[in-house]
Amino acid sequence: MTLVQAPPAGATSAPAGGKPLPRWARNIRPERPRPTGPADVARQVCAGMVLILSACLLGFAAWLAFLSRLPYDRAQHDLYANFRITLAKGIAPTGPTQPGAPQRLLVPGTPVAILSIPAIGLRAVVLEGTTSQVLESGPGHLRDTSLPGQPGISEIFGRRATYGAPFARISGLSPGTSFTVTTGQGTASYRVIQVRRAGDANPPVYPGQGRLVLVTADGPPFAPSGVVRVDAKLVSKPFAAPAMVISYSQMSPSEFVLGTEPLAWVPLFLWGQALVLTAGALSWLIVRWGRWRTWIVAIPALGFLGVNVAEQVTRLLPNLL
Repeated sequence: MTLVQAPPAGATSAPAGGKPLPRWARNIRPERPRPTGPADVARQVCAGMVLILSACLLGFAAWLAFLSRLPYDRAQHDLYANFRITLAKGIAPTGPTQPGAPQRLLVPGTPVAILSIPAIGLRAVVLEGTTSQVLESGPGHLRDTSLPGQPGISEIFGRRATYGAPFARISGLSPGTSFTVTTGQGTASYRVIQVRRAGDANPPVYPGQGRLVLVTADGPPFAPSGVVRVDAKLVSKPFAAPAMVISYSQMSPSEFVLGTEPLAWVPLFLWGQALVLTAGALSWLIVRWGRWRTWIVAIPALGFLGVNVAEQVTRLLPNLL
């Protein structure tokens, strides 16, 4: 029997010619053989699609919890700059209709006020409308209520956990806390009366007086189980209120508390279809090109489609989320 002695530790392997391989080449793993048959290609493409779509799902969760603040901050920056100009020119809205066209309602998303609550570090531009899409850019004014600073009840909705979470801390406001709201008619001062949840009595509103209600979701941050309201009394002189030309019956269900936008299913289907097709194409490219060259193309494509899908999914979630 002939015994074969193992090479000593540290010895280098050599090719058939007898010349040892350089050190950098010893640890290179051979490339995985690429699939050649149709069944192997189909299996690899399906596996790649599952991985890509799973990564997109995790990306959506990260977007909703953390990254959605980026478009909110950008929108608020632009809205504040534009609203300052309208205030300076004296053309800011003072009612439910457009200043230059009293027969037309304000377009949803139009800036109507600046809400400033120093106690919780909040300074945000308030927009007209309370749909989920509008509240992505900032707090929204309920359209069938008077504007802040005017007699009667005015309501402002805001998100609690996503898109900047401007109303995340309003439930911690204590009675007596003061804050201001600036509109095209001037700056109105308010004082908090109470924090109200389901079952609590509404404070009375007397003729000629004004009250502002701040509304957001209650319960776990990403699983709202109710609504919390902060009632504040107008302590400055009320501004003149124009005639209310929109009623409760004219409002869409998507504008009320915890409302959703069912029409978002159509663009979601289209964007989702584009995402699935792109995932399939990228999975096929991984088989043909390899992973690293494919990801150079994949990252911007998946990022663009993923953001658009995330925006449509958000519209299907409660507007106060």
